[in-house]
Amino acid sequence: MSCAGEITLPGVDEPAATVHYGDGIGRLRWLDRGARSDENGFAMADPQYSRRLSGFPPATLVSRRAFIRLCGAAGLGIALPHGAAAALGKLERPVRVGMIADLHHDLMPDGEHRLNAFLESMSLRKPDALIQLGDFAYPNEANRRVSEAFSKAHPTALHVIGNHDLDSGHSKENCIERWGMKGRYYARDVGGLRVLVLDGNDRGSPTHKGGYPSFVGPEQLEWLRQELAAGEGPFVIVSHQPLAGAWSVDNAVDIQALLAPFAEKILLCVNGHSHIDQLLRAGRILHLHVNSASYFWVGAAFKHESYSPEIHTRFPWISHTCPYRDSLFTMLTFEPGNGVIRVAGCESKWVGDSPAELGVDSHPELVDGEQIAPRIRGRRIARWMS
Repeated sequence: MSCAGEITLPGVDEPAATVHYGDGIGRLRWLDRGARSDENGFAMADPQYSRRLSGFPPATLVSRRAFIRLCGAAGLGIALPHGAAAALGKLERPVRVGMIADLHHDLMPDGEHRLNAFLESMSLRKPDALIQLGDFAYPNEANRRVSEAFSKAHPTALHVIGNHDLDSGHSKENCIERWGMKGRYYARDVGGLRVLVLDGNDRGSPTHKGGYPSFVGPEQLEWLRQELAAGEGPFVIVSHQPLAGAWSVDNAVDIQALLAPFAEKILLCVNGHSHIDQLLRAGRILHLHVNSASYFWVGAAFKHESYSPEIHTRFPWISHTCPYRDSLFTMLTFEPGNGVIRVAGCESKWVGDSPAELGVDSHPELVDGEQIAPRIRGRRIARWMS
């Protein structure tokens, strides 16, 4: 049975998206019943369900039951704008970055287990850096083991401050001190990539409508402009809150205008926060929403129990979520030789009712089963040939 090739589908996240599968995202072979994993340790052993990761060559193992679903959830392809593809070609070698978003350790009963699943997978893949995209764990003594596990897992372990990292009286200064950050926003070179990390939690938005601050202030924007103007790139811009798409920062339009003159230097903007799986374009720049490691938020109007009463007593906010059974995370591979960026796929299942089953309508731009799903889709962002 073969599952290699590609087809074109009208409109998934992007018009006329190209679906690549089989060797396009990693060879497939059967998962023997009862086998624990492949040589890279990525397949789960459960014969009833095999969590699967695409984009991790040489092989991705799946159960027979999951094989058809894997073909159906094939990696999505989108074009990398020509100028950005040229910037990618400046890298001397492929660069790989492991990413995890929105762990919410303090809300989940198994947050540390989810983080460990990510760290164990990355220890086998040996990326050039790790990035946690915010809403990680409160920066306090109680969470020392969690924060140190991430920070010590790689010489280049980068932190982004999320809005919920500042809950319960915690501050940005707590994050910087506990996590060993250079600052609340900063730059870091990773194998030739210039990674620019932003803080989307600034106050002072003229359009703030209540709730958590979601704004990148003038000080940061001037720093960002200077970094982009002075450097050759290629750049990857990382933030917790999106710079485009659903639940983006209040001044997203202004930021997109700032970025536009530097589009040929910018490979990708990456964010967490939204708990969705989406790749979109704003002008000539691509924006990747990395799904949460843990859940999709549904709010008080849809409170329900997905776990035992004991767990809900200990972790009361989890009733406001639809949890994912397994930890979700990804690895981005920037390949200069062929002008491709690969996003490794990762898929799980809902614990209990899904948002669709609860009747949640969270955002007019999002569709249940597409952007709202317990997965990170494998994607192949290829050179734009025009």
